[in-house]
Amino acid sequence: MAASQDRTSSPASPELETYWTKRDFTRTAEPHGERVPAAPGEPLRFVVQRHRARRLHYDLRFEMGGVLASWAVPRGPTLDPAARRLAVHVEDHPLEYETFEGVIPAGEYGGGDVIVWDHGTWEPLRTDDPVAAVAAGELHAELHGTRLKGRFLLVRRGEEGGKEQWLLLHKHDEHAVEGWDAEDHPTSVVSGRTNDEVKADPDRLWRSDLPPDRASVELHAPPVPGPTADELAALDELGAGGTWDVLGRRLRVTNLDKVLFPGRGDEPPVTKRELLSYTARIAPVVLPYLRGRALNMHRFPEGAGSGKGFWHKELPGHAPAWVPRWDNPEADEGETHTYLVVDEPAALVWAANFGALEWHAWTSRTAEPHRPTYALVDIDPGPATAWEDVLLLARLHRDAFAHLGVTALPKVTGRRGIQVWVPIAVGPSFDETRAWVERVSRTVGAVVPDLVSWRWEVRERGGQARLDYTQNAINKTLVAPYSPRAVGGAPVSAPITWDELDEPWLRPDVFTVRTVLDRLAERGDPFRGVLGGAQVLPPLT
Repeated sequence: MAASQDRTSSPASPELETYWTKRDFTRTAEPHGERVPAAPGEPLRFVVQRHRARRLHYDLRFEMGGVLASWAVPRGPTLDPAARRLAVHVEDHPLEYETFEGVIPAGEYGGGDVIVWDHGTWEPLRTDDPVAAVAAGELHAELHGTRLKGRFLLVRRGEEGGKEQWLLLHKHDEHAVEGWDAEDHPTSVVSGRTNDEVKADPDRLWRSDLPPDRASVELHAPPVPGPTADELAALDELGAGGTWDVLGRRLRVTNLDKVLFPGRGDEPPVTKRELLSYTARIAPVVLPYLRGRALNMHRFPEGAGSGKGFWHKELPGHAPAWVPRWDNPEADEGETHTYLVVDEPAALVWAANFGALEWHAWTSRTAEPHRPTYALVDIDPGPATAWEDVLLLARLHRDAFAHLGVTALPKVTGRRGIQVWVPIAVGPSFDETRAWVERVSRTVGAVVPDLVSWRWEVRERGGQARLDYTQNAINKTLVAPYSPRAVGGAPVSAPITWDELDEPWLRPDVFTVRTVLDRLAERGDPFRGVLGGAQVLPPLT
């Protein structure tokens, strides 16, 4: 990463072994890191992070010896020379931690929210070897930070509970301030946000399964540019077909006036031209949910009204060379070998032109196909299930997830039901997520047993709803956010907020390819929270 690009990595990092052994990097989103000594003459860095774990404390970290020597300061550093602060010496951390601001998953070591409370450079005083000074039990330092300035002293006082107890104090110098309290300054010096704000909407995610220089993943990256007005106008001006330059690609489009979705009520039918226009505009919004995932296409070459749809998974040989794809190394003879992967917006337009009216992406990434990034709840109504009953089942799930402290977000299916996606950190298997969702849904179903059947066969359910946890399996999919559904009116599977479950206008097919873009322009995308992926499923008792 940029913060450590001038350091030289050292693969042998015994200083970090304690840090590594305390963390499960298949579950936590913290950086893994290596020892990275500073280049000669380069200033040393320090950082203070306000960390709300089991208890609030401040993590004071000094760069030395290629790592961050670290102390936990319960009451925070101070500029008041009359104050003495307890500082507990903890394990060294990797330099990547200097910029870490985000959430450590619940249940992991140090689980909680973290902000960069202060940072800057520092100079060791009275020594040329700060590592040796720490080993000797006394570190004099001059800090040049945003909040912390001047001369500080850390001195070891003893040991308690197997951890070294140190005192931290500020010297009497021109930067000393009587009565100065860290808690009077509760914001990040990087983002300006509080811990509460970072916890509610983290900007960055640490992917410890990636190399340290790529571990910091931006969750709110600038949106991918959509089609220009000229590109949309060019589609309108084409006859029945032709060449369309859109989203950086040249596509051969055909049968543009073919009706793909029958009209609904007094509405006119939706043609292929309108579907392609919608797809081009929605593709940048959908892209984060599809990128890096195999796509199962539900194709209706003759349109939704024909009722002759089929699943198409194998990318055809005539697909343009630029279309992203994934070769499944585990595919047996007769199984799908090459899947479409929508890694750029134009690939989704290509799929729609190919007759894919619905888009169903895998819940695991191609990089780790056996490790899902979502746990899924599918509230699948039966013939006798009223919409009010679907809403009741969704509200019960909402309450269950709130009780568990789990982030989960709903969307209407565009047909009759509601789905709930639970973002998770890469780690659990599909067997584990399926078992976890089953436990939650069976608990919900027990509250209203007359509404739910657990029978596999539809004809055996007596018209009741099914809470389908079996979708938590490799190559099983739920329809993607904002995908059309192959029924009259071209409704879409639209994300909603939990509060909207109580709105009288809500229906599972209320949003269509003609209306959902206006909703996005007015309200934004309420589903973005599923992209964080730093959540660990809590154990169920």
